[in-house]
Amino acid sequence: MSVPDAVQGNEAWSIRKVLSWATDDFRRRANPSARLDAELLLALALGLDRIQLIVQAERVLDAQELARYRDMIKRRRSGEPVAYLLGQREFYALAFHVDRRVLIPRPDTETLVEVALDRTAEKSMYGRALDLCTGSGCVAIAFRSRRPTWRVDAVDISPDAIDVARENALRTGTTWGLRFLVGDLYAPLDEAQRFDLITANPPYIPSAELAGLAADVRDFEPRLALDGGASGLDVAGPIVAQAPQWLLPGGVLALEVGFDQAPAIARLFEQAGFEAIAKQRDLAGVERVVSGRWRGRV
Repeated sequence: MSVPDAVQGNEAWSIRKVLSWATDDFRRRANPSARLDAELLLALALGLDRIQLIVQAERVLDAQELARYRDMIKRRRSGEPVAYLLGQREFYALAFHVDRRVLIPRPDTETLVEVALDRTAEKSMYGRALDLCTGSGCVAIAFRSRRPTWRVDAVDISPDAIDVARENALRTGTTWGLRFLVGDLYAPLDEAQRFDLITANPPYIPSAELAGLAADVRDFEPRLALDGGASGLDVAGPIVAQAPQWLLPGGVLALEVGFDQAPAIARLFEQAGFEAIAKQRDLAGVERVVSGRWRGRV
């Protein structure tokens, strides 16, 4: 049944009924979060929260509300991520604006924030941090929200991404001490700058694997934030190799990596002169973050 046939005409469509229909429709299309998606999109269409959907389950939708919901269902059917439809995604208990200019923050990336906080705990009162490939700014802003006395520079090669990150700094009230720069990795930095911490969630998917990604990732999220080149390490490699010239002695580098890349990245850390190299697993048990401490010149 098509969306126009299902939710238009003179038939009365209550919240309960339209939710049931949309959930079944998404399930038939192998959507693993069918009920959640149906609820989130209907809540957005009606300007309600999910609790209100339950309380007002017998409320009948008017024609304009049905039209808004119908449009959202069509877009979700096409594979458009729910986060883009909603215009936001929660990350580290903060609400970030997201759209097709930036990668959608994943729960796995919260591991990177946790590692950054843990490995700089001795400098919790003050320090300088650099976040490369910042995208929506989620890592830089989440770290800065827990370290309000630190100064943080956030860099991305995409001017559009930096626009989104600046908006998110305003939304989350973290603008003080947070600077956004457009450029390729370390290129926009002043040569005299040195940092206590460098973080990065670089693109790390091998180019040949992009076509096999889920449609909502492959067709909607920015390729620039996904494509890690032939090996998947085309961006991560230079980040690690050049990090020592930007770190203070004892400074920390922490990188998010692909599901099978931790051993290779750890070897790059060793080659660059890092010590106390560690691999941190995410909630799924995947070695998601590699970090190390720069010992300084010997």
